Amino acid sequence: MRRFLWMAAVAGMLAGAGPAAAADFKISFTWDGLKLCTSGRPNTVKNPEFIVRGLPAGTKMVQFKLTDLDVPNYKHGGGWVKMAADGKVPKGAFKYKSPCPPSGKHTYEWTATAKVKKSGKALGQAKARRKYPE
Repeated sequence: MRRFLWMAAVAGMLAGAGPAAAADFKISFTWDGLKLCTSGRPNTVKNPEFIVRGLPAGTKMVQFKLTDLDVPNYKHGGGWVKMAADGKVPKGAFKYKSPCPPSGKHTYEWTATAKVKKSGKALGQAKARRKYPE
């Protein structure tokens, strides 16, 4: 019985290692250099530079997707990138529809989904939010 309890405890600790690793996956960005848009008619623009940290093991591709949390049904798009060892995604790696609220400020969220390949299972997900305009 003790052996069973010990094995169950070790299995529980090992199972906890996965989510902790996924929690380390983070992204950051700024709107620096983005032309001001407040007309409600987004421009097609180059992505901002992203800093990516704590990628899940085995990640080869990351999908980036922008969502306006105030108008979540609008499709801003995003793109796929092969990850560099330094964790940086340069400006211009893909194009998307810029933030462009018709009035006031909106909250925008980039979601990064780590995968081995485009059609593969998600290995982890990270999100970063900012107001626009700031």
